[in-house]
Amino acid sequence: MFVSVCACMSVSICQVGYQMPPLWGHLRPSKHFTASLCLCADLAAFREIFSKAKNIAIITGAGVSAESGVPTFRGAGGYWRKWEAQELASPEAFARNPSRVWEFYHYRREVMLTKDPNPAHLAIAECEERLSKQGRKVTVITQNIDELHHRAGSKNILEIHGSLFKTRCMTCGHEAANYKSPICAALEGKGAPDPDTRDAEIPVQNLPRCEQTGCHGLLRPAVVWFGETLDADILTRAEKVLDSCDLCLVVGTSSVVYPAAMFAPQVAVRGVPVAEFNMENTPATMRFKFHFHGPCGTTLPPALARHETEQE
Repeated sequence: MFVSVCACMSVSICQVGYQMPPLWGHLRPSKHFTASLCLCADLAAFREIFSKAKNIAIITGAGVSAESGVPTFRGAGGYWRKWEAQELASPEAFARNPSRVWEFYHYRREVMLTKDPNPAHLAIAECEERLSKQGRKVTVITQNIDELHHRAGSKNILEIHGSLFKTRCMTCGHEAANYKSPICAALEGKGAPDPDTRDAEIPVQNLPRCEQTGCHGLLRPAVVWFGETLDADILTRAEKVLDSCDLCLVVGTSSVVYPAAMFAPQVAVRGVPVAEFNMENTPATMRFKFHFHGPCGTTLPPALARHETEQE
């Protein structure tokens, strides 16, 4: 359904790998949608809609995890050593120099082990648990690969770009969770990001290897790289969530990475309220009913807190 090419560039977000033209001209017309759709930051109005919503979709991106101190490898200074992340996050880069790519991902894994979920992650997880007891559902659709939503306690999560803490065997294809630190002995102490650091040039046989019986193939991070398509099953599940939701939140995402950039506008087109929580306006801001400006860790908790109409 949603088909695109994307690549995981940062610990917290897949940055722009394949950008499509502006979406608005390609959306199906709807009697619910007009160019004058009202944009506001009325928390009381949002809360009234929130109190009645039965199926809530929350789309999250880099802005959520940035408040936990997660590096995004975006903008000025967004380099690891002398490389931009997209120079490392591709099948071609891994084929050319698996040692360098694994140093990059090892560094990111180790950084993430020092970070904690922030109030935005915690508010989402608490909301999901609370509403589930009322027969209501919250689903997180995240571009982030850092697993901070898991650590905060969220259960219904669709990771459309994979996870830093999963690996996939290049030989047998086996995918598994992997939280080892370091992920292999040869990478211990490696991965320093400063530009004067020399490549470790680890022999490929000493890089992370598959532990399936009789395999021992080379492992790679189970994230979506540039030139790779997203998991069709996860995209189908995301589409079902978005098709059935009666409220959508877009939290800390730039709305320029496809296919995730299409998700909320397509929800808005069918007349469902969409609320954007971000530090700045995005290309999609004027298509949504609400925009709450500021750090997600500040704006999101009061928005998702228990409503006065909710039963204990």
